[in-house]
Amino acid sequence: MPADMDAELQPATLVGDSRGRGPRDATSAKPRSLPIAEWPASDRIGWAEACRPAQRLKRGGAASHLATVSRDDIANRYGLYLDYLDRNGRFDQARNAIGLVTPENVNGFVAELQARVRSVTVWNSVYKLRRAAQLIAPGTDFGWLTEIEKDLALMMIPRSKADRLVLTERLVEVGLTLVREAEMFGKTPLARATGVRNGLLIALLALHPVRIKNFAALAIGDTFLNIEGRWWLHIPSENTKSHRIDERQVPEFITEAVNNYVTIHRAVLCHGDAEQAALWISSTTGRQLTTKNLGTLISRLTHESIGVDVSPHLFRTAGASTAAVYGGNHPHLASALLNHRDPRVTEEHYNRATTFSAGEEYALITRFYREKQSGD
Repeated sequence: MPADMDAELQPATLVGDSRGRGPRDATSAKPRSLPIAEWPASDRIGWAEACRPAQRLKRGGAASHLATVSRDDIANRYGLYLDYLDRNGRFDQARNAIGLVTPENVNGFVAELQARVRSVTVWNSVYKLRRAAQLIAPGTDFGWLTEIEKDLALMMIPRSKADRLVLTERLVEVGLTLVREAEMFGKTPLARATGVRNGLLIALLALHPVRIKNFAALAIGDTFLNIEGRWWLHIPSENTKSHRIDERQVPEFITEAVNNYVTIHRAVLCHGDAEQAALWISSTTGRQLTTKNLGTLISRLTHESIGVDVSPHLFRTAGASTAAVYGGNHPHLASALLNHRDPRVTEEHYNRATTFSAGEEYALITRFYREKQSGD
């Protein structure tokens, strides 16, 4: 496995900027998301008000009910739109969402997206652009943008998942195989550490298919805990899409692999940085792997190992499919495993302990079918 597989993606080289030095060159500068600090002042104020949390008897802003990851995604899509305007000489810091989100600008933005991304991503970008504009300027009518959104929805062609569907026991086996191979054949401490990390993240995500942002952000002593010799994922409610605490115990059969990674190999990746708490460390920078780089790494590893590009989101599909195939005696296992909120179900199975109990059941199912296959 190349040591630089997880190298940090380099930021785009900017040609000019949005603060008085002219537009960026749309043909040479790569798209990026304009950070909130570079938004027009009125947009920053509007966004801050939308995200204002509730206090005692005072209601929060219009976006206060959204999970942090959802708010970040909406802000990121609006930043991408502003960057498009910046690269095409249409960005004016003196204006705001009311003056910047116009039919002419949006049509140009859509045309650029359609030339480089899939139809589902185009629709999703416009949908979240509308959400952002409505949150920033709540008194403005963006009904015309809804019509563009609907037109794009009619043209969407979702990418089929059928040819990329892999059940969980296969992903777990791939991960553990990578761990064993790294420990046996890694020629240097860094090569062994990188290989063990790669295998462990595949196996752990397969067993606990949490959303990739939560998985990438796991930190030892905070969201990844050792309690009486067993490892736990503990994701607070404010970081989950369902607004519920997500607690999962790592299956015992991979505890040894986790222990070895945390105590031996991770220290090599950190280059001796004892202050680093992140679980997933880049082998080239010694810092936490970004969500994007971790997702890219997972896709590459699965493609190289089994010939199928299994993205992080498809790990969730694999979990739901595995639960449906093997977990017939547990009718709500898939929903619980993915930490989905189902308003029709009020049983105790969907209280705080839901994901823990589902994780235990799911691990047992996965282990049973792995052992069964190896014995055939």
